[in-house]
Amino acid sequence: MFAVWITTLSLLDAARGRQVCYKRLGCFTDNPPWSGIPERQLAGLPSPPEAVNTNFLLYTRDNIMRYQISATNPSTIKASNFQIHRKTRFIIHGYLAAADISWITDMCRLMFHVEDVNCILTDWRGGSSGLYTEAVNNVRIVGAEGKDLFLTDKDYGYPPAKIHLIGHSLGAHAAGEAGRRKPGIGRITGLDPAGPLFQYTPTMVRLDPSDAKFVDIIHTHAGHLLFDFGILQTCGHLDFYPNGGKKMPGCEELQISGNYGFTKYHVVIISIGCGHKRSLQYYAESIITPNGFVGYLCETYRDFVSGACFPCPKEGCPLMGHYADKFSHKTGKEQQKVFLNTGPLPPYARKSTFSLIFKGHRAPLLCFSFGRGTFKPGNTYLNYIDIEISRNISEVEFLWKKHPGHLCRVHNLIVFCSVALERKKREKKGKHLCMVTCSLK
Repeated sequence: MFAVWITTLSLLDAARGRQVCYKRLGCFTDNPPWSGIPERQLAGLPSPPEAVNTNFLLYTRDNIMRYQISATNPSTIKASNFQIHRKTRFIIHGYLAAADISWITDMCRLMFHVEDVNCILTDWRGGSSGLYTEAVNNVRIVGAEGKDLFLTDKDYGYPPAKIHLIGHSLGAHAAGEAGRRKPGIGRITGLDPAGPLFQYTPTMVRLDPSDAKFVDIIHTHAGHLLFDFGILQTCGHLDFYPNGGKKMPGCEELQISGNYGFTKYHVVIISIGCGHKRSLQYYAESIITPNGFVGYLCETYRDFVSGACFPCPKEGCPLMGHYADKFSHKTGKEQQKVFLNTGPLPPYARKSTFSLIFKGHRAPLLCFSFGRGTFKPGNTYLNYIDIEISRNISEVEFLWKKHPGHLCRVHNLIVFCSVALERKKREKKGKHLCMVTCSLK
């Protein structure tokens, strides 16, 4: 896969200012910022729409297994199972997605478990299966085709605010292009938007917050290098960086060492594309795990790991994935960074809630979860826990030192947690030993 990602920059066409026009979609140019700028040194025009061959495959609860092709002809749409009372979610695949189409289609079926929507897979494999540079140029065709489809609101009153575009990799920027051409789109979700030839380009070229009323991003393979497939910079209202956004658990390099005769060998196999696809997997899981991916607003991942961004504010914390739009301050400002951790294997979600009830005398508190303060009798304390283990917790042990500035320790956990607490005292060498029982909700 990585061979086709190598862009053919040495073969760039030196010509600038070319233009091509296609019936129904309009004209396209290779003038800056589309090419000829430091971040985008390629000259190219999109392929003809017939070559890109964009199809809109409609799935609903009325046709879960077999799609209907939605065309830009309003009469064709009206003859399908498309219903104007439903929200419409478009899923736009990325580069070289042939092997992923069936898996991506399953995302529609997951949605039908929780909501009644029009789910439309945007299939543009004809324009995304060649050289990466060609696919980059063809993103504009896909965006223009999508915008043309959205004109249905003129025909029978379907508002663009009810449209949600979900794009992976290059598909995220195709969603941005559609949103740029059709103002008023309700939401765009970028699943690890492609980085090469989009990183730090003008907003006209890439996905940015102006492309929809709400734009949320999941970064899972972000960086500056050629094989960092995702974009590193913020480009939404809420930018989620699970595990820091660069390396995903379970996608580490596979290292093999051994002996062949008298020769020792050491081979490193890089899991190309694993992190890039994690954004799709996280989103799919979030559909049926509404509270699974709680994120914390933070400036850096280091701050998040240190615990500086806990707990959630009064208005709550944003949820990564399908339910990100439930966050009340989602569009309060742009480029809000959100961090969280995930597990290495499905289920990836690692958020669980506990309630802590302290009974007894007032006790000074210096715990990771709540910062400095005091536990008060009869109060209930609620927070989130980030755990390394996948099985349920049945018991947690607290140690309290018997002097001012008591220290609370939790074993076998990454703390920032609270638990349902039943306190049992036992004197032992000047310390109180509290055995605490708790269960996952």
